[in-house]
Formats: sequence, C-alpha cells, structure tokens
Amino acid sequence: MRWLKDPLLWLIMLFIALLVGLPYSGPLFAWWFPEQARPLYQQESFLQLALAHLFLVITASVLALLIGAGGGVLVTRRAGRRFRPLVETIVAAGQTVPPVAVLAIAVPVMGFGAWPAVVALLLYGLLPILQGTLAGLDSVPASSREIADGVGMSAWQRLWQVELALAAPVILAGVRTSVIVNIGTAAIASTVGAESLGSPVIIGLSGFNTAYVIQGALLVALLAIVSDRLFERLQRWLSVSGE
Repeated sequence: MRWLKDPLLWLIMLFIALLVGLPYSGPLFAWWFPEQARPLYQQESFLQLALAHLFLVITASVLALLIGAGGGVLVTRRAGRRFRPLVETIVAAGQTVPPVAVLAIAVPVMGFGAWPAVVALLLYGLLPILQGTLAGLDSVPASSREIADGVGMSAWQRLWQVELALAAPVILAGVRTSVIVNIGTAAIASTVGAESLGSPVIIGLSGFNTAYVIQGALLVALLAIVSDRLFERLQRWLSVSGE
C-alpha cells in the first residue's frame, strides 16, 4: 500500500477528478458567483481542452528537443564550435520575442488554429533545452572521453553511450523547464483559434467572467505541477542510474 502515500499519484488523481468533476460543478460556481448568468464553462468539455492543450505542448516540446538538443550536439563538435555563439544568440533572441507577437506574425502565414501556437511554443521552449544540452555536454569529464577513445569507440558511440548518457540529467532539467513554461504559455493559444485549457481563461477575461478564469487556470496550474513532479521523478531516476 506504499503507493497510496505517493504525492504524485494523488496529484494525478486530483487532476483527473477535476477534469471529470468540473462539468458537474455548476451549483458550486453558481453559489460562488451568483451574479454570473452562466458560471460554468460549457463550450467544450474540459477533457477535450486538456487533450488539445497536451497536443500543443507535446508537439512543440518534441520539436524543441530535436532542434535544441541537436543544435547543442552540433555546436559542441569540432566542426561546429565556431557556430556556437551564433546559435546561442539566435535561440536567445527567439525567446525575447513575446509569444503573442509570434502568433501575430504566424497567423497571416499559417492561418488560425493550432500550428501558429506550436510555432510560438517551439521558439519559446528552445533556449532552456539548448542551454541544458550545452551545460550537460560541457560537464562531461575529459577523462571519460579519453577512456571512450581508448577502448576504441567511434565518435558516434562515444557521443551516444558516454557523453549524452552522462549529460542526460542536465539535459532533462532543460527539457523540464521548457515543458513547464510551455504548459502555461499554451493558454494563449486560444487567442488564435486553437483549443486549449486557456480557452475558459481567455473567454472569461473578455467576458468579465471570473468563474471561467478560475476553472481554466486551476487546470493549467495543476497540469504544470503534475508535469513538474513527473520530470523530477525522472531526473532522480536518471541521476541514480547514472551513478
């Protein structure tokens, strides 16, 4: 019964309970906000919004991981080291642009929907992953590389089996930051017609309906907390397995 004492399990159960229970919480919000004619968000189901939110975050995070980690590996190789300052500057500049501005630029090109939001989240999530990859690879001891060369490993084997394996906890820390930031940032995707848990928040703000804002913000915050605890558990496992 040890699993019943796991805080992460209880957080996951609470998130699921909210997804299932919020559609039936109309009387509670009607009592809390008696001035609101419609205190419960009902335009889409909360489960549908959560799945759409996860699609945006996961898609953008996978692309950011491929680009950020791939770029980090390339600029730490001998042939790509000269491009490291340029890559870091470009990626850092991408995060200084507000996501709303990226959406405003992407919508005329890509139209309304999920993909402009994915582009904004991708640009916003690149920097932590790139920095984590660079920091992780830079922290690999030179002796580990020398041992790998001494036993006859190829450059690819050394990278995959030694450098990335040792750098994995630091890289994962960058991924963790990127994902958590994007869970919150994905809420603005509703401004360009994409479904997300931010839909009740945006509609609530535009309609002065605080009940909608609370419902959406509560789910976004809890999703971020659950994701953060999952990454913490994975980082701990990688750190122990790497010892």
